Amino acid sequence: MTTPREKISQHYTVTDLGNQILAALKSAGKDPERLAVDDLAPVDEFHIRGRMATEELARWADVRKGDVLLDVGCGLGGTGRYLATTAGCDVVGIDLTEEYCRVAEMLSARVGLAARTTFRQGSALALPFRDAHFDVVWTEHVQMNIDDKKGFYGELNRVLKPGGKLAFHDIFAGSREGLQFPVPWAANASINHLVAPDEVRRLLTELGLEEVRWEDKTDASYASFEALLERVRTEGWMPVGLHLLMGSDAETKFKNMLGNLEEDHVRVVQAVMKRKEEHHV
Repeated sequence: MTTPREKISQHYTVTDLGNQILAALKSAGKDPERLAVDDLAPVDEFHIRGRMATEELARWADVRKGDVLLDVGCGLGGTGRYLATTAGCDVVGIDLTEEYCRVAEMLSARVGLAARTTFRQGSALALPFRDAHFDVVWTEHVQMNIDDKKGFYGELNRVLKPGGKLAFHDIFAGSREGLQFPVPWAANASINHLVAPDEVRRLLTELGLEEVRWEDKTDASYASFEALLERVRTEGWMPVGLHLLMGSDAETKFKNMLGNLEEDHVRVVQAVMKRKEEHHV
């Protein structure tokens, strides 16, 4: 019997993904032997609003040189490479999908960031790191596949240093039921675990995290999907893009997301929380 963890990994796994990406880059006029971090942005930042959202969240979290950052659900490592390049931090990425981790290592090597970014396969519910190890814990579009919210956020909090920051950009349940499938994170309800943003907000407070900034990004997310679908309608898919990760029904998934956002089946939130400093008497 397939376990929930195996179902999630199977959903995201794309056969021969690394070679597909390199071929797409070449088709777009890029030299696979001379790649820059920005060349990869259209495909390796697998979240709503892509690089724009990453830049915004990095400013909010005030990621700095010398920070050690953990990217939970790192995907192909695009966010980690961007942060290592622009902020000068060291990044550790962890993802449940082994293929993503292999491709992330390959892409980092090709842009000269193998020493600043490392990636490993593993579960967000059992992070293989010691307590209070990271200055920043970062996660985008991960928890919607995880039923155990307390276990997930508890692990993120556990590995975060006192005074450290949790930065996240994620998808939550809206006010209306009836989510349209498939969506980028789930073909059906079996691996979909959306909850309302206020439920997570309350849980984070109970874990001892203080709110630094919390913003609903649903409208901006809707505009992003609307613009993407208009480009696809008028120009077709660009050689390098997120459709490489989502298969032949990529357009259907994007259209469903547009409808789900419009009808308030889902909401998108970006936030930064801070772990309280520990005081000893």
